[in-house]
Amino acid sequence: MLEDTFPIIKEIKDEELREKVEKCFLLAMERGGWNSLYEVPFTLTFEGSYDFVKHVNNVANMAYQVGKTRNDVDMDILIAGALLHDVGKLIEYEKRDGKVVKSEFGRYMRHPAIGAAMAMELGMDMKIVNIIMAHSKEGEMVERCNEAIIVHHCDFIDFEIAKNEVRK
Repeated sequence: MLEDTFPIIKEIKDEELREKVEKCFLLAMERGGWNSLYEVPFTLTFEGSYDFVKHVNNVANMAYQVGKTRNDVDMDILIAGALLHDVGKLIEYEKRDGKVVKSEFGRYMRHPAIGAAMAMELGMDMKIVNIIMAHSKEGEMVERCNEAIIVHHCDFIDFEIAKNEVRK
């Protein structure tokens, strides 16, 4: 299912991990009431952002390229974490009256914590949980594994460039 949406998932060699990544997305979509990942914006911080799918693909593809140049990262962990870094937004956000807004749940818990909890629930490696939890400002409070450092920076690169594009 996810191979069409996130082609880089095919690069995860561990089939069980690939299945867990897919299960995490399906679970988040179900819990958040989403029919399509394409109807979710990647941010509510500014108007005119592109969709969740484009952002996740941008971050995952950038992280993959960085990871390929290093010999001190686990590529399966890196790709899985990059794909799942924003999965909690599917619960943090909701569609109300035709508009995507912060959900009631999202008022009390941000997407890094939601996504990390879901990854733990599915028995994912702690490094994947670290990537999800530490990719945003919450990560300033914990130690980031090497893979989390990469995803954190790729996420902010994509966010800042998207924000600049909207300003033009």
